[in-house]
Amino acid sequence: MMPFRISVPASSANLGPGFDSMGLALGLYIHLDVEDSDQPAFFAHGSTESEENHFIWNISEQVAKRYGVTLPPCKVQETSEIPLARGLGSSASAIVAGIELANQLGNLQLTDDQKLAFGTEIEGHPDNIAPALFGGLTISTMLEDDIPSAQLNDIELDLIAYIPKVELKTEVARDCLPDTYERNYAARASAMSNLIVAALYSKDYVLFGKMLENDLFHEPFRKELISNFDVIREKAKAFGAFGTALSGAGPTMLSFVPKGNGSTVKEKMVKQLEGYQVKLLEIDTKGVSVSQNR
Repeated sequence: MMPFRISVPASSANLGPGFDSMGLALGLYIHLDVEDSDQPAFFAHGSTESEENHFIWNISEQVAKRYGVTLPPCKVQETSEIPLARGLGSSASAIVAGIELANQLGNLQLTDDQKLAFGTEIEGHPDNIAPALFGGLTISTMLEDDIPSAQLNDIELDLIAYIPKVELKTEVARDCLPDTYERNYAARASAMSNLIVAALYSKDYVLFGKMLENDLFHEPFRKELISNFDVIREKAKAFGAFGTALSGAGPTMLSFVPKGNGSTVKEKMVKQLEGYQVKLLEIDTKGVSVSQNR
Protein backbone atom coordinates (compact mmCIF):
# COMPACT_ATOMS: atom_id res chain seq x y z
CA MET A 1 0.00 0.00 0.00
CA MET A 2 1.33 3.41 -1.00
CA PRO A 3 1.12 5.94 1.85
CA PHE A 4 -1.79 8.29 1.18
CA ARG A 5 -3.57 11.30 2.64
CA ILE A 6 -7.33 11.88 2.94
CA SER A 7 -8.41 15.52 3.35
CA VAL A 8 -11.96 16.58 4.23
CA PRO A 9 -13.14 20.22 4.46
CA ALA A 10 -15.12 21.84 7.26
CA SER A 11 -18.58 23.11 6.42
CA SER A 12 -21.04 25.79 7.38
CA ALA A 13 -24.68 24.69 7.34
CA ASN A 14 -27.91 26.69 7.04
CA LEU A 15 -26.64 30.02 5.63
CA GLY A 16 -29.56 31.75 7.35
CA PRO A 17 -32.85 30.60 5.84
CA GLY A 18 -31.37 27.52 4.10
CA PHE A 19 -32.10 25.75 7.39
CA ASP A 20 -31.11 22.06 7.50
CA SER A 21 -30.69 21.97 3.70
CA MET A 22 -27.82 24.26 2.65
CA GLY A 23 -24.14 23.83 3.40
CA LEU A 24 -20.92 25.46 2.26
CA ALA A 25 -17.51 23.72 2.25
CA LEU A 26 -14.77 25.79 3.93
CA GLY A 27 -11.00 25.73 3.60
CA LEU A 28 -10.29 24.19 7.02
CA TYR A 29 -9.48 20.48 6.95
CA ILE A 30 -9.23 17.16 8.73
CA HIS A 31 -6.27 15.19 7.30
CA LEU A 32 -5.63 11.48 7.70
CA ASP A 33 -2.13 10.29 6.79
CA VAL A 34 -2.27 6.54 6.22
CA GLU A 35 0.57 4.04 5.86
CA ASP A 36 1.24 0.30 6.10
CA SER A 37 1.65 -1.24 9.53
CA ASP A 38 1.75 -4.69 11.16
CA GLN A 39 -0.68 -3.53 13.84
CA PRO A 40 -3.65 -1.16 13.49
CA ALA A 41 -2.82 2.19 15.13
CA PHE A 42 -4.81 5.45 15.13
CA PHE A 43 -3.12 8.61 16.42
CA ALA A 44 -5.56 11.41 17.10
CA HIS A 45 -4.59 15.06 16.62
CA GLY A 46 -1.56 15.83 18.79
CA SER A 47 -1.55 12.44 20.55
CA THR A 48 1.47 10.15 20.77
CA GLU A 49 -0.64 7.27 22.10
CA SER A 50 -2.64 5.12 19.70
CA GLU A 51 -6.40 5.30 20.39
CA GLU A 52 -8.34 2.04 20.47
CA ASN A 53 -11.77 3.49 19.98
CA HIS A 54 -11.43 6.61 17.86
CA PHE A 55 -14.63 7.97 16.29
CA ILE A 56 -13.18 8.05 12.75
CA TRP A 57 -11.81 4.50 12.95
CA ASN A 58 -15.17 3.27 14.32
CA ILE A 59 -16.93 4.80 11.31
CA SER A 60 -14.50 2.99 8.98
CA GLU A 61 -15.21 -0.31 10.74
CA GLN A 62 -18.96 0.27 10.40
CA VAL A 63 -18.61 0.86 6.65
CA ALA A 64 -16.36 -2.19 6.24
CA LYS A 65 -18.85 -4.36 8.12
CA ARG A 66 -21.72 -3.11 5.96
CA TYR A 67 -19.85 -4.17 2.82
CA GLY A 68 -18.46 -7.38 4.29
CA VAL A 69 -14.75 -6.55 4.11
CA THR A 70 -11.95 -6.64 6.67
CA LEU A 71 -9.72 -3.58 6.67
CA PRO A 72 -5.97 -4.25 6.54
CA PRO A 73 -3.90 -3.07 9.52
CA CYS A 74 -2.47 0.39 9.02
CA LYS A 75 -1.16 3.41 10.87
CA VAL A 76 -3.37 6.51 10.69
CA GLN A 77 -2.23 9.94 11.86
CA GLU A 78 -5.12 12.42 12.16
CA THR A 79 -4.59 16.18 12.19
CA SER A 80 -7.43 18.68 12.27
CA GLU A 81 -7.76 22.39 11.64
CA ILE A 82 -11.51 22.30 12.44
CA PRO A 83 -12.48 23.49 15.94
CA LEU A 84 -15.01 21.22 17.69
CA ALA A 85 -18.55 22.28 18.68
CA ARG A 86 -18.27 25.67 16.94
CA GLY A 87 -20.78 25.20 14.08
CA LEU A 88 -18.13 24.22 11.51
CA GLY A 89 -19.31 20.66 10.80
CA SER A 90 -16.46 18.86 12.58
CA SER A 91 -18.50 15.68 13.17
CA ALA A 92 -19.65 15.49 9.52
CA SER A 93 -16.05 15.97 8.32
CA ALA A 94 -14.91 13.16 10.64
CA ILE A 95 -17.69 10.88 9.35
CA VAL A 96 -16.75 11.57 5.72
CA ALA A 97 -13.07 10.91 6.60
CA GLY A 98 -14.02 7.55 8.16
CA ILE A 99 -16.11 6.54 5.14
CA GLU A 100 -13.30 7.46 2.73
CA LEU A 101 -10.74 5.61 4.86
CA ALA A 102 -12.81 2.42 4.58
CA ASN A 103 -13.38 3.08 0.88
CA GLN A 104 -9.63 3.30 0.23
CA LEU A 105 -8.43 0.53 2.55
CA GLY A 106 -11.20 -1.88 1.55
CA ASN A 107 -11.08 -0.94 -2.15
CA LEU A 108 -14.87 -0.54 -1.97
CA GLN A 109 -15.18 1.87 -4.92
CA LEU A 110 -18.19 3.55 -3.31
CA THR A 111 -20.18 5.97 -5.44
CA ASP A 112 -20.87 9.54 -4.30
CA ASP A 113 -24.49 8.53 -3.67
CA GLN A 114 -23.43 5.63 -1.45
CA LYS A 115 -21.07 7.85 0.55
CA LEU A 116 -23.77 10.50 0.95
CA ALA A 117 -26.37 7.92 2.04
CA PHE A 118 -24.04 6.33 4.58
CA GLY A 119 -22.86 9.66 5.97
CA THR A 120 -26.43 10.95 6.27
CA GLU A 121 -27.52 7.76 8.01
CA ILE A 122 -24.85 8.30 10.69
CA GLU A 123 -25.17 12.09 11.00
CA GLY A 124 -28.97 12.18 10.68
CA HIS A 125 -29.12 14.87 7.96
CA PRO A 126 -27.11 15.72 4.82
CA ASP A 127 -26.57 19.48 5.21
CA ASN A 128 -22.94 19.17 6.45
CA ILE A 129 -22.17 15.75 4.92
CA ALA A 130 -22.89 16.88 1.33
CA PRO A 131 -20.47 19.87 1.26
CA ALA A 132 -17.78 17.82 3.04
CA LEU A 133 -18.10 15.23 0.27
CA PHE A 134 -18.61 17.42 -2.78
CA GLY A 135 -17.21 20.87 -1.93
CA GLY A 136 -18.76 24.22 -2.81
CA LEU A 137 -22.31 25.12 -1.85
CA THR A 138 -24.66 22.15 -1.65
CA ILE A 139 -28.41 22.07 -1.25
CA SER A 140 -29.75 18.70 -0.19
CA THR A 141 -32.81 17.01 1.25
CA MET A 142 -34.00 13.55 2.20
CA LEU A 143 -36.64 11.59 0.32
CA GLU A 144 -37.75 8.14 1.45
CA ASP A 145 -35.18 6.31 -0.66
CA ASP A 146 -32.94 9.06 -2.02
CA ILE A 147 -30.91 12.10 -0.96
CA PRO A 148 -31.07 14.56 -3.88
CA SER A 149 -28.47 17.32 -3.86
CA ALA A 150 -27.40 20.19 -6.10
CA GLN A 151 -24.06 21.98 -6.11
CA LEU A 152 -22.88 25.49 -6.85
CA ASN A 153 -19.11 26.09 -7.02
CA ASP A 154 -19.12 29.51 -8.60
CA ILE A 155 -19.50 31.91 -5.66
CA GLU A 156 -17.48 35.11 -5.98
CA LEU A 157 -17.31 36.13 -2.33
CA ASP A 158 -14.75 36.37 0.47
CA LEU A 159 -15.63 34.75 3.79
CA ILE A 160 -14.75 35.84 7.31
CA ALA A 161 -15.37 33.51 10.25
CA TYR A 162 -15.61 34.73 13.86
CA ILE A 163 -14.81 31.72 16.03
CA PRO A 164 -15.29 32.29 19.78
CA LYS A 165 -13.50 30.33 22.49
CA VAL A 166 -16.77 28.92 23.82
CA GLU A 167 -18.36 25.74 22.51
CA LEU A 168 -22.06 25.28 21.73
CA LYS A 169 -23.40 21.75 21.51
CA THR A 170 -25.84 21.24 18.63
CA GLU A 171 -28.40 19.61 20.98
CA VAL A 172 -28.57 22.77 23.12
CA ALA A 173 -28.98 24.97 20.04
CA ARG A 174 -31.69 22.64 18.71
CA ASP A 175 -33.63 22.56 21.99
CA CYS A 176 -34.35 26.29 21.79
CA LEU A 177 -36.21 25.95 18.46
CA PRO A 178 -40.00 25.74 18.27
CA ASP A 179 -41.52 22.29 17.59
CA THR A 180 -43.89 23.71 14.98
CA TYR A 181 -44.25 26.85 12.86
CA GLU A 182 -47.60 28.42 12.02
CA ARG A 183 -48.42 28.06 8.30
CA ASN A 184 -48.09 31.70 7.18
CA TYR A 185 -44.86 32.04 9.16
CA ALA A 186 -43.43 28.86 7.57
CA ALA A 187 -44.41 30.05 4.09
CA ARG A 188 -42.55 33.35 4.64
CA ALA A 189 -39.53 31.50 6.03
CA SER A 190 -39.43 29.16 3.05
CA ALA A 191 -39.77 32.10 0.62
CA MET A 192 -36.57 33.58 2.14
CA SER A 193 -34.87 30.25 1.52
CA ASN A 194 -36.02 30.17 -2.13
CA LEU A 195 -34.77 33.71 -2.64
CA ILE A 196 -31.36 33.11 -1.13
CA VAL A 197 -30.77 30.26 -3.59
CA ALA A 198 -32.00 32.32 -6.54
CA ALA A 199 -29.75 35.22 -5.46
CA LEU A 200 -26.67 32.98 -5.28
CA TYR A 201 -27.31 31.43 -8.68
CA SER A 202 -27.84 34.84 -10.27
CA LYS A 203 -24.88 36.37 -8.37
CA ASP A 204 -27.10 39.05 -6.83
CA TYR A 205 -24.99 39.25 -3.69
CA VAL A 206 -26.80 42.28 -2.28
CA LEU A 207 -30.06 40.29 -2.29
CA PHE A 208 -28.19 37.24 -0.96
CA GLY A 209 -26.90 39.28 2.00
CA LYS A 210 -30.35 40.67 2.70
CA MET A 211 -31.97 37.22 2.79
CA LEU A 212 -29.03 35.83 4.79
CA GLU A 213 -29.98 38.23 7.59
CA ASN A 214 -33.73 37.61 7.42
CA ASP A 215 -33.96 33.98 8.44
CA LEU A 216 -37.08 33.02 10.38
CA PHE A 217 -36.41 29.30 10.93
CA HIS A 218 -33.64 29.29 13.52
CA GLU A 219 -31.63 32.49 14.06
CA PRO A 220 -34.35 34.47 15.89
CA PHE A 221 -34.46 31.68 18.51
CA ARG A 222 -30.74 30.95 18.71
CA LYS A 223 -29.36 34.49 18.82
CA GLU A 224 -29.97 34.62 22.59
CA LEU A 225 -27.33 31.87 22.95
CA ILE A 226 -24.77 33.76 20.86
CA SER A 227 -22.81 36.57 22.47
CA ASN A 228 -22.13 39.56 20.20
CA PHE A 229 -24.63 38.32 17.57
CA ASP A 230 -25.97 41.80 16.75
CA VAL A 231 -22.62 43.54 17.24
CA ILE A 232 -20.82 41.28 14.73
CA ARG A 233 -23.63 41.59 12.20
CA GLU A 234 -23.87 45.39 12.47
CA LYS A 235 -20.12 46.06 12.44
CA ALA A 236 -19.49 43.72 9.50
CA LYS A 237 -22.29 45.43 7.55
CA ALA A 238 -20.83 48.84 8.34
CA PHE A 239 -17.44 47.69 7.02
CA GLY A 240 -18.95 46.47 3.75
CA ALA A 241 -20.11 42.87 4.25
CA PHE A 242 -23.16 41.79 2.22
CA GLY A 243 -24.42 39.88 5.25
CA THR A 244 -23.55 37.71 8.25
CA ALA A 245 -25.16 34.51 9.52
CA LEU A 246 -24.63 31.84 12.14
CA SER A 247 -22.44 29.02 10.92
CA GLY A 248 -24.56 25.92 11.51
CA ALA A 249 -26.07 26.24 14.98
CA GLY A 250 -23.28 28.63 16.03
CA PRO A 251 -21.50 29.98 17.97
CA THR A 252 -19.25 30.77 14.97
CA MET A 253 -20.59 33.49 12.70
CA LEU A 254 -19.73 33.93 9.04
CA SER A 255 -19.66 37.16 7.00
CA PHE A 256 -19.87 37.23 3.20
CA VAL A 257 -17.82 40.07 1.77
CA PRO A 258 -17.22 41.41 -1.77
CA LYS A 259 -14.41 39.46 -3.45
CA GLY A 260 -11.04 41.07 -2.73
CA ASN A 261 -12.25 43.02 0.33
CA GLY A 262 -11.95 40.17 2.83
CA SER A 263 -8.59 41.03 4.38
CA THR A 264 -9.51 44.72 4.82
CA VAL A 265 -12.80 43.86 6.54
CA LYS A 266 -11.09 41.16 8.61
CA GLU A 267 -8.48 43.62 9.95
CA LYS A 268 -11.22 46.07 10.93
CA MET A 269 -13.26 43.34 12.65
CA VAL A 270 -10.24 42.04 14.60
CA LYS A 271 -10.04 45.47 16.27
CA GLN A 272 -13.73 45.25 17.28
CA LEU A 273 -13.66 41.78 18.84
CA GLU A 274 -11.78 40.25 21.73
CA GLY A 275 -11.67 36.53 22.49
CA TYR A 276 -12.34 35.49 18.89
CA GLN A 277 -10.29 33.87 16.20
CA VAL A 278 -11.15 35.95 13.14
CA LYS A 279 -10.25 33.98 10.01
CA LEU A 280 -10.37 34.79 6.33
CA LEU A 281 -11.56 31.53 4.74
CA GLU A 282 -11.63 30.13 1.23
CA ILE A 283 -14.60 28.24 -0.13
CA ASP A 284 -13.41 24.69 -0.73
CA THR A 285 -14.56 23.43 -4.14
CA LYS A 286 -13.10 19.90 -4.07
CA GLY A 287 -14.70 18.22 -1.07
CA VAL A 288 -13.06 15.01 0.17
CA SER A 289 -9.80 14.29 -1.64
CA VAL A 290 -7.18 11.54 -1.65
CA SER A 291 -3.55 12.17 -2.56
CA GLN A 292 -0.42 9.98 -2.56
CA ASN A 293 2.14 10.74 0.13
CA ARG A 294 5.70 10.46 -1.09
